[in-house]
Amino acid sequence: MKKTFTLIITTFTLLFTTRLQAQTQPQTMPFGKVDMVDLQLKQCDFEKDANAMVLFDKADLYYDNQFNIVIERHKRIKIFNDKGKDEANVRLVFNGGNRTESIGDVQVETINENNGKPEITKIERKLIYSEVVDKYKNAIVFAFPNVKAGSIIEYKYRWQNTGYSIPSWYFQNRLPVRYSELSTEIPEIYIYKTPMRVLQPFVKNTTSTESHSEGSITYNSNKQTRALANIPSLTDEPYMRSRHDNLQNVEFQFVSYRPIGGFIQNFNDTWDKVGGILIEDEDFGSQLNKKLKGEDLIIAKAKTLKTDNDKIAYIFNEVKNRMKWNGLDRWYTIDGTPKAWETQTGNSTEINIALYHLLKQANIKGYPMEVSTRENGRVNPAIPNVNQFNRAVVYIPIDSTQQYVLDASDKYNVYNEIPRELLNSSGLYINREQKKFDMLFLQKELPARQVVIVDGDITPDGKLEGKAQVSSFSYHKLARVEQYKKDGEEKYKKSLIDDDNNLTITSLKLDNMDVDSLPLTQSIGFKLALAGSDEKYIYVNPNLFTTLKNNPFLSENRTTDIDFGNKNSYVISGNYKIPAGFKVDALPKSVNMVLPDKSISFRRIVAEEDGMVKINFMINYRKTIYYYQSYAELREFYKQMHTLLNEQIVLKKS
Repeated sequence: MKKTFTLIITTFTLLFTTRLQAQTQPQTMPFGKVDMVDLQLKQCDFEKDANAMVLFDKADLYYDNQFNIVIERHKRIKIFNDKGKDEANVRLVFNGGNRTESIGDVQVETINENNGKPEITKIERKLIYSEVVDKYKNAIVFAFPNVKAGSIIEYKYRWQNTGYSIPSWYFQNRLPVRYSELSTEIPEIYIYKTPMRVLQPFVKNTTSTESHSEGSITYNSNKQTRALANIPSLTDEPYMRSRHDNLQNVEFQFVSYRPIGGFIQNFNDTWDKVGGILIEDEDFGSQLNKKLKGEDLIIAKAKTLKTDNDKIAYIFNEVKNRMKWNGLDRWYTIDGTPKAWETQTGNSTEINIALYHLLKQANIKGYPMEVSTRENGRVNPAIPNVNQFNRAVVYIPIDSTQQYVLDASDKYNVYNEIPRELLNSSGLYINREQKKFDMLFLQKELPARQVVIVDGDITPDGKLEGKAQVSSFSYHKLARVEQYKKDGEEKYKKSLIDDDNNLTITSLKLDNMDVDSLPLTQSIGFKLALAGSDEKYIYVNPNLFTTLKNNPFLSENRTTDIDFGNKNSYVISGNYKIPAGFKVDALPKSVNMVLPDKSISFRRIVAEEDGMVKINFMINYRKTIYYYQSYAELREFYKQMHTLLNEQIVLKKS
């Protein structure tokens, strides 16, 4: 398997290198100057179905004479069709609330072809808007004029930061990018680490040193230019964690300051320092003890309950049912917790700080915890920075083996399961009293179980009638309950048949939907017309009601890591009564199969006994994350596993 995987990667690299050599090296151009070849371009050479493409995205980063960080950025996009016109609406968000960042010198124009010549339409300055997002964030918003299929749109601006923070540069985009270049010139007195995720060779990677004089001070700057070309868009792949985690990029982590003639000052932030800042922040730490209107009734009721578990469940559900999430994720509150509580609407942190406060008042020992959702990206514990987080939750250590992570902003969360979108990332919990701040990796050790039991009678005319019981635990339960409540019963029944028009649900009963401590039990009555059967042969596929019918890993290549979220365990048991006048002609063999690293095991046991065919599957996942480099092995395993899952029982008329 390793040889096969190496060959795939080598072939991809050779193909990519050949493609680069076959094309003219992409270039940037001055603002307003356009090549007619680009204006007449009909499609992206390396991604034919793209609605638009980035012709180039270029940034020059340097320090001005006040040692502010400046980025001058110029981006040019080609619109191929009407679907690509959405790119003409731009919103540049920056941290302007505390005036550490600003955006200025914005220039915007659209370029169209008119009688074989470029025609430029500039935007009026009054149509470039400045918007307050919240107390920390601002935005520059504009829409390109006169945009149509075939247009080129471009904009440039100047971003400035008075601190030390340099934003990550993303070579990759939701669009294919023909050329992306970042040039940095950083004085040697500032030291940064630059971790990168880059999967293809740089077309430009140069370094040099330049001397500067400011009055009597002389210092050197380290200059570097990095560029990639023909970068495919990042498409969503099955079980991809987030775009943020998988885009090709370079990050900047400020390490130390070395003043000329002075001592080195290390600026490696620690999580203790981040936690201390959070405690003092008026929009986080100062909100933790704010009294909520009407809280006394909830606290009094909670204190009448016998166990801490009962109190936690009660308060969690009170907050979850009262509060409506406004769709915003921030690590801080915006309007303050008391106001959000009174209006019954707030961002995720406002809702969960209210939850923390009520739990504390009921004498439950818990801690606020900053986390990052799956969409926002995985937290890097090696880079202490509050901006990695986008939500606060409540952490309650039960004992040495059990912990609760409570998030009441989602109506379908439960108190005794870590929200799935927070798994496989880290959270910073904050013990205000002891001034203790620790990072915890959030994971579910026990697998989420699903048990499917099918009992069916095969009829001589090629039909299967019977009952199925599906018991869903943990995240399997949460997913199905959410689906049922959102879609309603009729639509949910359609999902159970999994696009099989030969399958009919005759009855459905769901138990324990709202009992957090018990599995969801689905009792299903069904009828199935067995496809391909005739008067001589009957074919039975035992893969029923399993959610494992389709293989998600069909693509030959993959560029993103796989994150299943949680470990899984499937037990599938089928008992099929052979009809009178028929006998077994072909029966799937019993088989064991294990991934080379033993992280996934598959077992099938088949037997014919007392006029019944009995078939059992056991599938266990012991790992949740697979890096894209190991995709070839995983893909081959899935291919074989799904072949075995769908292998048919064949009966023949005797």
